[in-house]
Amino acid sequence: MGKYKGFSGSGMNTNKNMNNVIKQAQKMQEEMERVQAELEEKTVDATSGGGAVSVTANGKKEIVSLKINPEAVDPDDVETLEDLVMVAINDAIKQADEMMAEGMSAVTGGLNIPGLF
Repeated sequence: MGKYKGFSGSGMNTNKNMNNVIKQAQKMQEEMERVQAELEEKTVDATSGGGAVSVTANGKKEIVSLKINPEAVDPDDVETLEDLVMVAINDAIKQADEMMAEGMSAVTGGLNIPGLF
């Protein structure tokens, strides 16, 4: 049987198994691309200040809508409004990241692939 038990023969099974692995990886990649494209079109909503500021972001982390309640605009306190906008935007981006991570996890079975998206 030789020095390496279990590795005798022509390697036909090894090649067949490797081809199966490659095919499965290609299918997973195609599915990931499809899911990512779908998720990039979905949106998430975030608010701050009890609804004074509302932000909508898509899966590409692009802000697609920003609404500010006129009552939240105080010329003497612009800093508070800036903070409310920043909080809402950061929350929307965080939600978009989570949405993408959950969608990709469904495809990869929870396998963490660095640099995936």
